[in-house]
Amino acid sequence: MTRKCSLPLLIAATLSLAACSSNHIEPENAGFLHDYSLLKEHQSPSGQTVLSWFSPALKRGRYKQVYLAPSQFFPAVEPSVQIPQSTLAHVTGYYDLVLRSELGKHVYLAAKPGPDTLTIRPAITRIATTPQGLRLYEWLPVTLVAAGVSTAAGIRDQDSEIATQLSLEDGSTGDVVAAIVSNGTGIPLDNDKQVMTADNVKEVLDGWARDLGQSYGTIAR
Repeated sequence: MTRKCSLPLLIAATLSLAACSSNHIEPENAGFLHDYSLLKEHQSPSGQTVLSWFSPALKRGRYKQVYLAPSQFFPAVEPSVQIPQSTLAHVTGYYDLVLRSELGKHVYLAAKPGPDTLTIRPAITRIATTPQGLRLYEWLPVTLVAAGVSTAAGIRDQDSEIATQLSLEDGSTGDVVAAIVSNGTGIPLDNDKQVMTADNVKEVLDGWARDLGQSYGTIAR
């Protein structure tokens, strides 16, 4: 009987945990960007793999200022016990803060869209917790079963996952001139009972903001 119970658990654990091991970014179609087929993998200034596209219309010197729209969850996220509304609000608030801080080092920030203005619309398209992937020693037969049991019981460490998509648009016409997709993993949670806070993903948000600020000098200024 033990063998019959362990095998499905072992398979389920292997499939769910191994899925976290790839660094490849899939162009998740959240419906926020205008055309996901244009996205290609590139390296951000910090060396992270991102998906991005830049129109030839995005010429250096074309835009004198940037209007940064408030960040949003897209699609809308329902609060949960592990990711409450307070966390969601703090995440978008902090993202807005660091984006303004980093972009402000490189370009004047306008109060509204308009001529000679690049509008940047940021969205958070994923925020979730998932069981961490298997460590090398856990692939041994006995420990693999134990890892599956800990996953089923909810006591395995949980990764804090977050993703963003940014649409860069002409402030006068609304035409999309660039798009960026980034994924990140923050500070892990101890188990599926621990509440995620903005602190778990602040380092990821900081990195995205720095990359965008540094990239601005090469793509639009």
